[in-house]
Amino acid sequence: MKIVIGEKGKSYSVELPKEKEPVIYGTKIGDSLEGNLIGAAGYKFTVRGGSDKDGFPMKADVATTMKRRVILRGRPCYRPKRAGEVVRRFVRGNTISAEISQLNIIVTEAGPMPLDQLFPQAEKKEKKEEAPKAAGGKKKK
Repeated sequence: MKIVIGEKGKSYSVELPKEKEPVIYGTKIGDSLEGNLIGAAGYKFTVRGGSDKDGFPMKADVATTMKRRVILRGRPCYRPKRAGEVVRRFVRGNTISAEISQLNIIVTEAGPMPLDQLFPQAEKKEKKEEAPKAAGGKKKK
C-alpha cells in the first residue's frame, strides 16, 4: 500500500510493507495513526482519504469497505461543470481494507526528526536537451 504524507505544502510517498497492512485495516477517514507503523516514530497522522486498486476515491460519508453508487453534488469525488449538477458515481467507503492501494494522511503531531530526513525524496531529473530540429519541414518522397 502506498501512503502519501502531506505536511505544509509538501508531500512524501512511502510504501507500507505487506505484513504491516493488516494493522491499519478497519481504520476510518478521520482516525489517527501512529507514526511508528510507517517508520516515523514520534509522529501522529490523521487519515484524510485514499483510493482503491481501481482508482475509485474514498468518501467519508459512505460507512463501509465496499464500493457504492452514490449521488454526488460536488467535492470531494466529483467536480460539477455547472452549478446544481448532480451525478451518480461509484466511490469506495470510508474504512481501510485490503482493496485500498493509496492512503492520504496528514501530520497531526510532529516528531523529533523532520520528514525530509526520514523520507528523502529522489532528486528530480533535469530536462534533457533536445536535439535541434532540422529546418525545412516536410520530407520529400
